[in-house]
Amino acid sequence: MTENITLDGVIEATAGWFDPASGEDDVSDVETALRIQREAADALLLGRVTFEQMRGYWPLQTDDTTGITEYLNDVSKYVVSTTMQAPEWERTTVLRSVDDIRALKSETGADIVTTGSITLVRELIAARLVDEYRLFTYPVVLGRGQRLFADATAVPRLRLVESQPFRSGTVLLRYRTT
Repeated sequence: MTENITLDGVIEATAGWFDPASGEDDVSDVETALRIQREAADALLLGRVTFEQMRGYWPLQTDDTTGITEYLNDVSKYVVSTTMQAPEWERTTVLRSVDDIRALKSETGADIVTTGSITLVRELIAARLVDEYRLFTYPVVLGRGQRLFADATAVPRLRLVESQPFRSGTVLLRYRTT
């Protein structure tokens, strides 16, 4: 799981705190870390809302120099939805349940990464399907908004395996379940 998160645990980007395209900070080192993560993954797992937001934006980008557009168009994508019939984005498979995710995870392959997808991520945590938490922690405190660990009772014990500060003040914290 890769999430952008504030110091107080908010992952909801609707408050305007997360805008990597603003150009205010040099984020080339963050982009490098994200590229390394992309190269280690051969599948992307998303909830329906995040999938639809990404599908409506990324395939239309023609001047992306980060490699994200190419990656998203080429990677195997899985969207979890009980209502979606046709995903309308190449290399996308619709999954219906946590059991489908568990089956996908049991297959041979590289990392399966999820990002955004607040409802899905909480379900994955509760089902103990998250092996690694990659938290890009931004030096922002909001005091409100949807938090990653809204109900911390399902969170397993975590072990810090990496902390990487970036020039912008963002810090990547990587935790693995124990």
